[in-house]
Amino acid sequence: MSTPKPMDGVRVLDLATFLAAPFTAAILAEFGAEVIKVEQPGAGDPMRQFGTATEISDSTLTWLSEARNKHSITLNLKDPDGAALFKRLVGEADVVCENFRPGTLAKWGLGYDVLRTINPGLVLLQVSGYGQDGPYRNRPGFARVAHAVGGLTYLAGMEGEAPVTPGSTSLADYISGLFGAIGVLLALRSVQQTGQGQSIDVALYESIFRVLDEVAPAYARHGTVRGREGLGTRNVCPHGHFPTRDGGWVAIACTSDKIWARMASNVLDRPDLAQSHPTTADRVRDRALIDGVVSGFTTAFAMAEVVERCTSGDVPCAAINSIADIFADPHYEARGMLHRVQHTLLGEVVVPDVLPKLSTTPGDIDSLGPRLGDWNDLVYGERLGLSQEERADLRNRGII
Repeated sequence: MSTPKPMDGVRVLDLATFLAAPFTAAILAEFGAEVIKVEQPGAGDPMRQFGTATEISDSTLTWLSEARNKHSITLNLKDPDGAALFKRLVGEADVVCENFRPGTLAKWGLGYDVLRTINPGLVLLQVSGYGQDGPYRNRPGFARVAHAVGGLTYLAGMEGEAPVTPGSTSLADYISGLFGAIGVLLALRSVQQTGQGQSIDVALYESIFRVLDEVAPAYARHGTVRGREGLGTRNVCPHGHFPTRDGGWVAIACTSDKIWARMASNVLDRPDLAQSHPTTADRVRDRALIDGVVSGFTTAFAMAEVVERCTSGDVPCAAINSIADIFADPHYEARGMLHRVQHTLLGEVVVPDVLPKLSTTPGDIDSLGPRLGDWNDLVYGERLGLSQEERADLRNRGII
């Protein structure tokens, strides 16, 4: 008998598109929740077409990875008959995830005030660019915009040059998805205690703002406006990215005076620098000197040797990995972070593994992103009891 997963028995209706709230639903699915992806008839979630195409027309690699462990039904929520079907599904659900612009569900007669009368214990996750209230609530928002409004983009790039989006990745979506998962778990715990559900309001820009360490208190207290700091960090040294002889780069982080003392004595063979620049303030003051010595060391060796020498000296250092480096990294392999899934049509597909890693009830990847409407017959036929003729009529009218 298999060990039950933490979210077994939890049913999630995922109405959301394009990435943050669907990421929440995917996390829940990895740990046992039944996630039913509710998609627009015909086209489905736009994420099906986002990213690298595969031999399956409605399943990019992004879709296969990020819609893992879900099943799909099609339903036109804008149609009154579609809304009526959705209400029936809500009656048997625990969680609904959506990321429409604020007020959209209410416009369709599916606002939380309506849904909670059907199911008082329902948890509704609402992810949007700017939140459910405030003067910007109706503005469209994507991760790149959230990075800008949330303050991250201003910090990213070389000093005096154009701001950049770190990694050109949808970081705000993923962080918001994590906050969404935390919110859902907290709300479900509250349902256990009180029997009452609640709505969860996650804004993409706020998720970014929350992870900017001391930027807010430093400005409020001292008027400090942190800017782009390039390869280093303004208040610590040496702490940044350094080139190596073979064209690679490493990250070195001397975040304390003790680490610096080890770096100077054990790695650089410059114990005099540990004595002349023992404190962070000393090193920040003479940043050009310190970073120059470190760069002289790193450029004298290949990347692997720099990492080995620093590690032997108990100094935090790592290669700046490309994805090719990651696939060749034995630690990634040992930790199982490159999860290989056999797809019936595509063969092996490699995706990031499940996080976090639980010792007794770990999550798993049972399937990759589903085909559009793969559960229509199961949900509408077996669960809601609609006949084959009724389902055909709904399909013909574009409702499912």
